[in-house]
Amino acid sequence: MAWVALVVAGLCEMMGVFMISKYNNKKSVQNLMLLIVAFTLSFAGLAYAMVSLPMGTAYAIWTGIGAAGGALLGMLFFNESKDWRRIVCIALVLGSAVCLKLIS
Repeated sequence: MAWVALVVAGLCEMMGVFMISKYNNKKSVQNLMLLIVAFTLSFAGLAYAMVSLPMGTAYAIWTGIGAAGGALLGMLFFNESKDWRRIVCIALVLGSAVCLKLIS
């Protein structure tokens, strides 16, 4: 269950990062509330996962999902660079997260 909570927390982290960009583009109460809810759920899920999982592993995977997911969302929705080197780096982040899961 901790791994599920950690993945959901990482997805909420992605949503929070996405909402930061949306809020910067259009300052509305709805965007602000979604940003706050996403980060609150993200931190709560991380805290729950860290009860069972080692701190370093949980934090690295949570951060990896958020960073890689944020970069992918930026490419898809905010016209950020889709350079192949950037995609390779995102794959390295995700691969590192998978390796941490395999050795924990």
